Amino acid sequence: MEKPTQEKCSIGGFSFGKIRDSATFGTVPSASAKPAIYLLGSTKDSSSKVTDASSTEKRENNHLFTFPAARPNLVSQWRDIEWTEEKKTSLMKTISSYIPSCADVNQAQVLLLGPVGSGKSSFISSVQSVFNGRVTNRAMVGSSSNSFTKKSFNIHGQNGEHPTGLILCDMMGLGGEEMTGPTLHDILSIIKGHVPEGHKFSPDQPVRSETVGYVKRPSLQNKIHCVAFVVDASKVLTYPKGLRTTFQQLREHISDLGVHQVALLTHVDQICSETDKDATQVYKSHIIRDMMGKAGALLGMSTSYIVPVKNYSSELDLDVNTDVLLLSAVDHILQYTDLHFQDNTSHHTGPKID
Repeated sequence: MEKPTQEKCSIGGFSFGKIRDSATFGTVPSASAKPAIYLLGSTKDSSSKVTDASSTEKRENNHLFTFPAARPNLVSQWRDIEWTEEKKTSLMKTISSYIPSCADVNQAQVLLLGPVGSGKSSFISSVQSVFNGRVTNRAMVGSSSNSFTKKSFNIHGQNGEHPTGLILCDMMGLGGEEMTGPTLHDILSIIKGHVPEGHKFSPDQPVRSETVGYVKRPSLQNKIHCVAFVVDASKVLTYPKGLRTTFQQLREHISDLGVHQVALLTHVDQICSETDKDATQVYKSHIIRDMMGKAGALLGMSTSYIVPVKNYSSELDLDVNTDVLLLSAVDHILQYTDLHFQDNTSHHTGPKID
């Protein structure tokens, strides 16, 4: 069979491989052939026309959002949500008692995808903090520039009780200053369930059938059941232009696998001073509502799929309103996760997506 040829192009600092023979995309590369894959991270290839690295680094390190002139918040919330201890308790009970609506799956797996520093790991830590009853922080994922590992975190019930029916999966971000992001091939391999837990990814060693622990015939339990994109509200306006293309490519291929997608807009407290002081103002903020629309344009999805999030960062104590916002985001994710199980249950007799 004729080998696919690959062309490189650089858009907004993100490098992509264009595969001419689309029929071979997503197949396992042979050991002898150089894999034809899409690169979603930043590149140091001298042939790519990328903006000066030092200026890019300075731009990324600077605070990327300044508060606009004061504008009164809305009188009514543009999304209805209760900010009470009772609501927090209700959400915790819903999440703790969650059971996937598919007999073949014990725990639903949700993969978090987003740029470096978007708040994926912080979101997982924040959710765990709510159930632990105190603020705790997990080690960040993808600190190495040469390799990275997908990590799965069980969300336990209150006070460390038995695991809930939800697993949040974290992995290296989509590109960064000194990092090469994960390839589209490897991301799709995770979603399809081929990748064993703890596998260490490397840019020059894509997942293939020869990979140790490779799952050749993944069950529904092995697969990802929902993808949550994570974007930083304070950087939406300054992300590289190529990131929109990256999201478009990801979303198209993920949709082809029948996996539903949602999005988290993190760091909303950094773009709205009122929400920074009081999380109950999040759905009254003009700034956040406008930024939700811009995030939707970046991701190519309706704002109905996007929820704002305020993670715990420097706080030492929990806040009931921040907890409600975090738990509401988890509940939002679970709704779309269950849609995946409903789809697979109704088509259970059909061919498996491998």
